[in-house]
Amino acid sequence: MSGKIGISGALFLFLCLSELFGQKFDSIAMTPPMGWNGWNSFKCRINETVIREVANAMVTNGMMDAGYSYLVIDDCWQTGRDVNGTILADPVRFPSGMKILGDYIHSRGLKFGIYSDAGNSTCRGRPGSRGHELRDAMTYATWGVDYLKYDWCSHGTLDAESSYRLMRDALYKAGRPVVYSICEWGKNEPWQWGKDIGHLWRTTPDIINCFDCRNIWGGMGVLQIIDRMADLGSFAGPGHWNDADMLQVGNGNLTPAEERLHFSMWAMFSSPLIAGNDIRNMSEETLSILTNREVIAIDQDRLGISATRWLKSGDLEIWFKPLDRGEFAFCLINRGSRTITINQNLKTTISNHYTIDDSYVVRDLWKHKIIGNTSEILKGYLCPHDVLLISLTARVY
Repeated sequence: MSGKIGISGALFLFLCLSELFGQKFDSIAMTPPMGWNGWNSFKCRINETVIREVANAMVTNGMMDAGYSYLVIDDCWQTGRDVNGTILADPVRFPSGMKILGDYIHSRGLKFGIYSDAGNSTCRGRPGSRGHELRDAMTYATWGVDYLKYDWCSHGTLDAESSYRLMRDALYKAGRPVVYSICEWGKNEPWQWGKDIGHLWRTTPDIINCFDCRNIWGGMGVLQIIDRMADLGSFAGPGHWNDADMLQVGNGNLTPAEERLHFSMWAMFSSPLIAGNDIRNMSEETLSILTNREVIAIDQDRLGISATRWLKSGDLEIWFKPLDRGEFAFCLINRGSRTITINQNLKTTISNHYTIDDSYVVRDLWKHKIIGNTSEILKGYLCPHDVLLISLTARVY
């Protein structure tokens, strides 16, 4: 008897002990993760050249400096497994291999993210991690992976919570801290059980590149996702986030106003900000939206409190978010097709907990200028599908 334990024996032992010793990595993702994922714009057309070019673009166009740190390779990078069960990258699309590609991403000052699935196969029919959780986690660790998006296709009769817990435990045993993204589309209410398993969890089906629509396969537009997020804020906080899905900013179907509204509300929800456009070739207007540091600061506020819908009057909605240092944010959105007149007193007591008096300066975070103070009535016009995002900070006398 050799004394060596085979992978099946090691996996069996791991499964037996995981409930006793498994946990997620703490003290990471204390603010919502920011980065880029190519699925929305590339789908399965991803390859090593694109990833290297995107990494370079994130550094040179200011996105990395604005906080975007994770570069995540989504589905279709994998083709099979070797005789030992180790996952294999597509040798045509990724000829250098994932370790060398990950090293390049790290050399640019970014973090390396990858994709797998809890089922037998991924959503595009590539090998999933079911039955290979520990081996995959250890392989990712040797590649230097910092972020795992874990999908929910081909899961059969598997239990979601147990399946995601199994990969969590495998990642922890592999020993490399990894941000763990639960992507089961909100089917099993992951906000109820995800806090101790993952660092973020999708709350909805996939986002569609439209403002107000619903796809036959269940995808959601921007407004539909906003409505789904409305009642989930209490489940999120530092280290465990509601994920409203990747951004559609810069992908062509949304107007500039709709893109600002989309980005503003993701920031108000403290959702991860994962760009999904081709950042190698984007307009200055798109770049200015994605790198608006005043809006990003709302998303990255260290309190991590998700916005609540404070007022709804027809197509006008006003969302409220407490911020660090006793500051606040309000986001006014126009869901409709007609211009709305704004005539709003911001002095109020909200939920008998937050009192706003006349001592605050009001700043427009898209125009980057002070537009008044809370001793005055907030007045103006809000065009169709547009947004007014403001912060309230202490007045300097």
